[in-house]
Order: sequence, then C-alpha cells, then structure tokens
Amino acid sequence: MASNDYNVYQTNNGWAIKGQNNSRVSGYMDTQAQAYDRARKIVANNGGGDISIHGRNGQIREKNTIPNGNDPRNIKG
Repeated sequence: MASNDYNVYQTNNGWAIKGQNNSRVSGYMDTQAQAYDRARKIVANNGGGDISIHGRNGQIREKNTIPNGNDPRNIKG
C-alpha cells in the first residue's frame, strides 16, 4: 500500500507540496497556508494520511492527521 503522507516546505519557488514517496513536487504555492490547504485536500481525497509542515529552517514544526474525505458513509464507525 502506498503512503499517503505529504510534506509542506519552503523552496526557492515557493511553498512546496510533496508526497512522502513521490519523486516530484505536487505543486507550489505563494504561502504556507495555501500549501497546507491544498495538501489537506489532496490527502483527504486520496483516503486520508499525515501532513508534516516544515518551518523555514526545514525542521518539522507541526504534523496533522487528515481523515478520509471520500467516505461514502455518513455515520461513524
């Protein structure tokens, strides 16, 4: 099973969104907030996972678990 974990980090091109096992960046955004929001949508639509948000120094400053956004059931359990 492929990992659905993503990283948000700063590059010279802006804030990057990259899947844990992906060789290429999924996209660049102007702000960290925009990149996090886009990463959240990607992860939720792909079944949920973790997003690691890196500070300007490259170290992880926050990690969030995103639930599945495509759950066809409207009840818990």
